[in-house]
Amino acid sequence: MNDTVSRRALLAVCACTALLAPLAAHSQSFPSKPITLIVPWPAGGSTDRHMRTLAELAGKRLGQNIIVENKPGAGGTLAVGQMALTAKPDGYTIAQYPMGMLRVPHMQKTLWHPLNDFSFVIGVSGYTFGFTVRADSPYKTFNDYLEAARKNPGKVDYGSTGIGTSPHLLMEELAENAKVQLNHVPFKGNADLQQALLGGHVMAQSDATGWDKFVDNGQMRLLLTFGEQRTKRWTNVPTAKELGYGVVSQSPYGIVGPKGMDPAVVKILHDAFKKAMDDPKHLEVLDQLNQSAWYRSGDEYAKWAAATFVKDKALIEKLGLAAK
Repeated sequence: MNDTVSRRALLAVCACTALLAPLAAHSQSFPSKPITLIVPWPAGGSTDRHMRTLAELAGKRLGQNIIVENKPGAGGTLAVGQMALTAKPDGYTIAQYPMGMLRVPHMQKTLWHPLNDFSFVIGVSGYTFGFTVRADSPYKTFNDYLEAARKNPGKVDYGSTGIGTSPHLLMEELAENAKVQLNHVPFKGNADLQQALLGGHVMAQSDATGWDKFVDNGQMRLLLTFGEQRTKRWTNVPTAKELGYGVVSQSPYGIVGPKGMDPAVVKILHDAFKKAMDDPKHLEVLDQLNQSAWYRSGDEYAKWAAATFVKDKALIEKLGLAAK
């Protein structure tokens, strides 16, 4: 009897070993070819600038190129959702994961689930959001802009990087708190939005620091930022919080892959990107974008995403943007 049990146990162990062997071999050889990093925004924007630097540095650690593929659409959620549904969970296709992924499912039906359909690799950074107008705009202060909106309800507009993105939702929350009605104009991404503002197609924009160079060279005027405190770079610009509008946003983001990735491959990617985050070249780019590091391990990032998904549902319902 004991011999029979022992043989069965031995066979079970052998079977498990046979199943795990291909996974172990895969993780040991990973990566053996270039990796694609989907950036769901147009080239040239602040996120694209950041991700390209990070990808270059992480690729050196991995011994393979990480190729950035720009796929904008649906406020940064289209390509990331498609990756979850179609990409192999082998570590060779990963994506930047914007906050909109945790918000859009509350506003419309999606084929993907923002938590269950992803493997969370690493949390990386968050944005400095600001509100800018052209340098020749009649709005010298943010309160000038709001006063114009009060006098012309729904006729004073602003652009953002898309419906459900942080730049959109923080302005909708502010407008509700300030009791004004604004006209929102969505764009595919940061670069398109900058050109629309410079071309006079929108009156103002709510966005991350892709506007930094335009503010610094005098083409745009920065009226407001959305951090807890004023920025080190633009110390004369007030925050929404200090003006009494009660909106603070950083919108952290990181890197994910499709669900079902081998934990050993996730760790390889995590470790390479963590070392890239600590590289002086990466820290220099963060400083240029006026962003700070927001490191989270894969597990910490997944837990944060789950908590934020629940919390943001309440915000979207409050703003009347929830799916009917």
